[in-house]
Amino acid sequence: MKIESVKTLKYHATKILTELHESKEPVRQPSAYLLDVADYEMMQSRMRILEGIARGETAVREGRTFTQKEPKKKYATQVLSARRKS
Repeated sequence: MKIESVKTLKYHATKILTELHESKEPVRQPSAYLLDVADYEMMQSRMRILEGIARGETAVREGRTFTQKEPKKKYATQVLSARRKS
């Protein structure tokens, strides 16, 4: 990880951002991190996946689960109901 001062970042932003894009190495500031856009988007995607897994684990712990037959039955009921209205 590369560490740069805010002053250096201010005066050499273009150079630092070019190096960041080429090396994919995060630039650490005392109160912030600079990441390449693709790396940031990948991190956000991973966070969404992890949040979904955490929600699923919470649902299991709280007993908010279904058997395999329950959603199929509910779906079939909704489809039949929708067909009758058509």
